[in-house]
Amino acid sequence: MVQIPDWLERARAHWQWRGEGRPPFAEPTGPGQVSVWDFPRPPRIEPEPREVVISWGDLPLAQTTRALRVLETSHPPTVYVPWSDVNRSLCVDAGGGSLCEWKGEARYWSLVHGTARLERVGWSYPKPFAGARALTDYVAFYPAQLNCTVAGNTVRPQPGGFYGGWITPELVGPFKGAPGSQGW
Repeated sequence: MVQIPDWLERARAHWQWRGEGRPPFAEPTGPGQVSVWDFPRPPRIEPEPREVVISWGDLPLAQTTRALRVLETSHPPTVYVPWSDVNRSLCVDAGGGSLCEWKGEARYWSLVHGTARLERVGWSYPKPFAGARALTDYVAFYPAQLNCTVAGNTVRPQPGGFYGGWITPELVGPFKGAPGSQGW
């Protein structure tokens, strides 16, 4: 087993909310609704059996019933689709990367079609940390500039533009990314 460096343990330990109880500002749930405050930290990866469809304007990008979703406290789920269900001819390496204390080093992807280009709209974890190995052959896309649906429902993007969560009708927040949510 790989030893987690101290700096990474410190990054993981600073989160106050871990899905063990809802904060007083959490929105109440109604019938059929799910609170993002019940999601765990560290995040849980689970199958998303509903059909996921992603397009870039009129261009089909992905369609699958084999997606995974990452559930993390205060975040709407981030949806990852298998590379095998993605129109890879549109995807080009965007260069650079980032580090998630739970998933590992991310690689970014842009979309290109003719002269049209959408920069850094996707990311993947080619060599994720042990707890996120299920994401190895998957890619996620920010829904803000794409047309994304889950079970035919249009997805709204997680607020703030930094995170890639997909808000579907059954979810209640508030969601991390909104002003004042940095410490969540």
